[in-house]
Amino acid sequence: MKSLLPLLAVVALAACTDPVDKAAKKRIFSPEDPPQAVASASQRLPPEEAADSPAISRRILGMGAAEATERIGPHHYTATIGWEWNGNAHSVRLKETRDLHAGKGGVSGDFDAQLSNTDDQGLEVIRVGGQVFARTTYGRQGAGRFRERRRDRGMAERTREEAYGAVRDFDELFRGRLKLTAQGTSTVEGRTAWKYSVSLSAPLPDTGQKLPPRAVPKSGLDETTARRLAFYDTHAPRTLQGEVLVDAETSVVLKAKLDGRIAMATDAGDAELRLTLETAMTDLGKAPSLAAPKDFLPDEDKPVGIAAAMERFGVEHKLPDGGLPSSGKAKNSEEGPPEEGE
Repeated sequence: MKSLLPLLAVVALAACTDPVDKAAKKRIFSPEDPPQAVASASQRLPPEEAADSPAISRRILGMGAAEATERIGPHHYTATIGWEWNGNAHSVRLKETRDLHAGKGGVSGDFDAQLSNTDDQGLEVIRVGGQVFARTTYGRQGAGRFRERRRDRGMAERTREEAYGAVRDFDELFRGRLKLTAQGTSTVEGRTAWKYSVSLSAPLPDTGQKLPPRAVPKSGLDETTARRLAFYDTHAPRTLQGEVLVDAETSVVLKAKLDGRIAMATDAGDAELRLTLETAMTDLGKAPSLAAPKDFLPDEDKPVGIAAAMERFGVEHKLPDGGLPSSGKAKNSEEGPPEEGE
């Protein structure tokens, strides 16, 4: 047994000096990589080059809420979007408002995000100290009251990104064709900002990357989904104008005003969508006063089964489970099966 000790010592020493083992230990005990938003915020995006570099302009216009907060700190962001659809002798108008009070810290910072429109629909999400609370402005069950969301599953972060991403969404609807032209510098909220006029660029070149075919239900697409897919596939930007002001220090969009029209051919004739957008960023560097709601509904599981769901939404449940009246239930197994005619 004693003769094995020197051999084991040699093997252990060899293992410590093995290059593969050293590399593995270095990976295991190395510091964690920073979150993507923090890493992205450390990248230099010269705003003065946005007009000449599509890559820089795309990064600035498509910047998310977490990265923007990491770059510029606490702020208050507002956006108003106007939708006007004209076609087939019909006209539909809708105005959407997005409001974001962002605290310090883009990755796990506190915020209050609100989305609403003129159809009295909306959503508000608050994250404070890692706790998440959400409420809707429509629906009978719990309308107007916050509910705690212990199992958030990313809903809060998605809502914050949607509230902040108005310029990004506008650019996507216009197929990435926002063209920036430098117009010198200006001052916004006491900060120097690069001012750009916005126009419609030529269609972007086809990269040759093709998506796999869509999965279609056996019964076919419903009418609403078919209309949405038709718009996505065939809509064509027609006009675009406006201006964007970008912070000279952080490359965050401080203010934007855009107005554009999108055309689409339908079976019933041509249609047009007009989009207007105004955004503003205020209270820069001022941490908002955010607190958990005083009166909120507790987090709870979804009701189990159809009967529980009906009961939760106030639908009267006349029959017990199984659809049999109480007198028609089978007797206890100890009594045996019911006699004929019973």
